[in-house]
Amino acid sequence: MTLIPDDEINSDIGNEASESAASPTDAPALSGRALIRTKARKLPAGSGVYRMLDQHGDVMYVGKARNLKARVGQYASGKAHTNRVTRMIGRVHDLIVVTTETESQALLLEAQLIKRYMPPYNVLLRDDKSFPYILIRTDHQWPQIKKHRGAQNLKGHYFGPFASAGAVNSTLNTLQRAFLLRSCSDGVFTARTRPCLLFQIKRCSAPCVGRVTSEEYDALLDDARTFLGGKSQRVQRDLSEQMMQASEAMEFERAAAIRDRIKALASIQGHQGVTAGDLEDADVIAVHQQGAQSCVQVFFLRAGQNWGNRAYFPKHDTTQGLEEVLEAFIGQFYDSRPAPQTILISHDFAERPLMEEALSLKSPRKVSLVVPKRGDKAKMIDLALRNARDALALRMAESASQQLVLSELATVFDLEGPPGRIEAYDNSHISGTNAIGAMIVAGPDGFMRNNYRKFNIKDSRLAPGDDYGMMREVLTRRFGRLVKEDPERSRGQWPDLVLIDGGAGQLAAAEQVLAELGIEDLPLVAIAKGADRNAGRERFFLPGREPFTLDPRSAVMYYLQRIRDEVHRFAIGTHRQKRAGAMKKSQLDEVPGVGPGRKKALLAHFGSARAVAGAALEDLESADGISKAVARKVYDYFHAEG
Repeated sequence: MTLIPDDEINSDIGNEASESAASPTDAPALSGRALIRTKARKLPAGSGVYRMLDQHGDVMYVGKARNLKARVGQYASGKAHTNRVTRMIGRVHDLIVVTTETESQALLLEAQLIKRYMPPYNVLLRDDKSFPYILIRTDHQWPQIKKHRGAQNLKGHYFGPFASAGAVNSTLNTLQRAFLLRSCSDGVFTARTRPCLLFQIKRCSAPCVGRVTSEEYDALLDDARTFLGGKSQRVQRDLSEQMMQASEAMEFERAAAIRDRIKALASIQGHQGVTAGDLEDADVIAVHQQGAQSCVQVFFLRAGQNWGNRAYFPKHDTTQGLEEVLEAFIGQFYDSRPAPQTILISHDFAERPLMEEALSLKSPRKVSLVVPKRGDKAKMIDLALRNARDALALRMAESASQQLVLSELATVFDLEGPPGRIEAYDNSHISGTNAIGAMIVAGPDGFMRNNYRKFNIKDSRLAPGDDYGMMREVLTRRFGRLVKEDPERSRGQWPDLVLIDGGAGQLAAAEQVLAELGIEDLPLVAIAKGADRNAGRERFFLPGREPFTLDPRSAVMYYLQRIRDEVHRFAIGTHRQKRAGAMKKSQLDEVPGVGPGRKKALLAHFGSARAVAGAALEDLESADGISKAVARKVYDYFHAEG
């Protein structure tokens, strides 16, 4: 089954919304139970997904049903509803439905829409970054081993997923020592004339300069694929035999090199932590709940090896139990990533067979959700539960400490209460070039990275390096949009505190912007670097107050320094990315008649744009894929007079 793409979802939403609005029975005054009751009468009895919208048109809740008419009608009955559901029903101003052929399709679509709209009344998996893989490319004579994240559209063998970039980087470093495969890009590989440092430290066999034959390199590739495919014992056994043969032949240097490779492989196995038993590919998912918070721990077992684990903290209501959290997590977790053949789970839930059917629709093999009770599999669940419990305990301790800091912060800055959303702003540029503005967001649960924003400075009237002008542009764009889209401040996007990196001048610029937009009640604080730019001596500027400092050892000072450092890091990083992108623009991009294919051919032949610019006409004509006419255009472009 193919899920509905985003553009088709939007189309369906628009059609159904317009039809609902045109119905004479749906008067604008209808809301809550009355609206749901009216809508439910016209719904089909088949399966599908429904969305409940508030007065702004924002999605509050996404649900799926085997029988839409019966399920949606339950909301209008007023029976057996929790306070949370009752509050949601009272806020409903519209209802949108998408029908599906089967309930399993509805389950998949529900997860897709929850991730798209992030409705506040659903269990939400907030951390949804893709997982890294190890890729051995096969589209080059000398295949490259590298980390890969994102769509698997490159030709080669993919191994993963790994739990984190750290886990895959550590494994890659070890694999380089064990199998000596190249990790450099094709451009670097083509341009090499002598071995690089990786060859000197025995992490590459230097195929770029012929230090290894094609047959020898292919053998290293086969060993690497075999090892990553789960047959590590066979690879180690073969290497041990090769080491003994080299030793008996008195080739001691070769024997020592093979010994080092064996040690590298052993170091990977020594850090596996948990054994997969008879499982080749499986995920281990355990959930622990305490109070109103939950932690879901996921272990990745691939090819009989443990490839790391990660903790997740889904957002949910206090009334939602372990089983409901686990079911929602699994649906969203595997919405955009492949599910393994076996998934070990810590708790059973009522719709487990339906979830198995839904996940199997997206997988080439049947997916099984297993709740182990004994043996090695149960021990894996116990280990995952212990990790979930420890991770949640640490997070709750940090959260309690964070609340105390926010309460003290409110006292220091005369806020009405502990801020739930803090926005911090900074600019970055070099003499006005590649200028960007950056915004980060922090709250009770730490940094909210999904809400970070970057602003390319667009005002051509600004003088190079005009920090005040750049800050005015950033704040005007940010808060001008908020005033337009959420004037009632009901969507949770307005900050409770705005921090500006700078002193009195930046504060004045921010005050001017807010005054022009008619915003009078937004707390503003500017943080200026201390004397000699030393941390701990920062000065704080607030409207209508004298500048002041805080005890450098106080928790509030440390917290504000973290926020200031984070926005500075984000601004610098974004600026560097923009500058690097500008630097990557080659002189060849401006040559008429030279597209990506010919540019690639020229760079492969000459090694750099500078070499192309200085090449003779005859040399340009000798490059593969370059006709005489194109060679003449390139030559004339770089050798034109004046």
